Amino acid sequence: MGLSANLAQFSLLIAVNALIGGTLGQERTVLPLLAERTFHLIGYTFLLTYVLAFGITKAATNYLAGHWADRFGRKPVLVAGWLIALPVPLMLIWAPNWGWVVAANVLLGINQGLTWSTTVIMNIDLAGAARRGRMMGLIEAAGYSGLALTAMATGHLAARYGLRPTPFLLGAAYIIVGLGLSVSVVRETMEHTRLEAAQHKPRADGRHDHLHAELTHRQIFTHTSLREPALSAASQAGLVNNLKDGLAWGLFPILFAAAGLSVSGIGMLAALYPAVWGIGQLFTGALSDRWGRKRLITVGMLTQAGALSLIALADTFAVWGVAAALLGAGTALVYPILLAVIGDVAHPAWRARAVGVYRLWRDGGFAVGAIVSGLVADRWGLRAAVWAVAAITTASGLIVAARMYETHTRPDQSAAEQTP
Repeated sequence: MGLSANLAQFSLLIAVNALIGGTLGQERTVLPLLAERTFHLIGYTFLLTYVLAFGITKAATNYLAGHWADRFGRKPVLVAGWLIALPVPLMLIWAPNWGWVVAANVLLGINQGLTWSTTVIMNIDLAGAARRGRMMGLIEAAGYSGLALTAMATGHLAARYGLRPTPFLLGAAYIIVGLGLSVSVVRETMEHTRLEAAQHKPRADGRHDHLHAELTHRQIFTHTSLREPALSAASQAGLVNNLKDGLAWGLFPILFAAAGLSVSGIGMLAALYPAVWGIGQLFTGALSDRWGRKRLITVGMLTQAGALSLIALADTFAVWGVAAALLGAGTALVYPILLAVIGDVAHPAWRARAVGVYRLWRDGGFAVGAIVSGLVADRWGLRAAVWAVAAITTASGLIVAARMYETHTRPDQSAAEQTP
């Protein structure tokens, strides 16, 4: 187990996850503009139906991916996810009405739920406990760097060649390459999980003694969602993080366009936030292995809230650029570390299913964000929607500070240090 023993597979999974992120990034800049300029949609709530469809589908598929990964193996689930994605770019290119776009996002949600969840689970399988934060940072950084670069690239392609079809051809290429790599080179990782389960040692403070290997599906869901303090705090923080991302995905391009920004300028802002997020995770995951998880998550949620407040106040490219970078930095402090928390607490025997439950709640945030931000924007305007999400994000950070305990323990820690 660990990086040195599995360097080839780590590198491959990082490349595959970059392609997964790029598959999602093909929509990031172009689709909100397509909704407004090609389909002439009226009302922000209706416009955000594609985010809602994506979020609900991805959240449900995340849960199933964890269960299926334990039942059928990791690799078959990964390959199935890529096969589901094959029609998506073509549907977006040829969509005669908005219903086609929503249907494409249902398929995209299934693709992202199966592929991204599986690469995360496989990465956790290979990583071992000592450097779990670093490995989560690497895999998530790859995905969101791919998303950011693709969002920027599609913005430039759309400015030069139009909103369709050229930007979506890039996504089609990602899907073909990702499927080929997953079928031919990726290998199964379940044996690593069995090895870790055989070597599993309980915490010195006894906190996880009730989280044994024989939990039922219902108990895993209940512990991850509500009962276990660290798991449930991580789940709500993940939901709020993606609630914010649903707002950024669906409404930020329209907010920037209303201020007179060009398509390429909107693409740069749409890319800056996930770019900082992606690159930042290279450092924040490893930092959590050294400093612990809880403090960084709390700071990250509050930083996101401050960045959203700045976006609501600003009206120039420069200030929005600073705010987007802060939003990315705050997200980088949260995103991979929440997954590391799940890996810290969940027993190896049911960890994949716990990851599925966590990602169910986390990506359910896309749907909640689409509903909340759409309704608020329709009633009170775009900036009011940003303010509302900033307030929710602040509350989430305070919940983490109050409820989560430190989950990362080192061999040199005493039992007293491990107790919150």
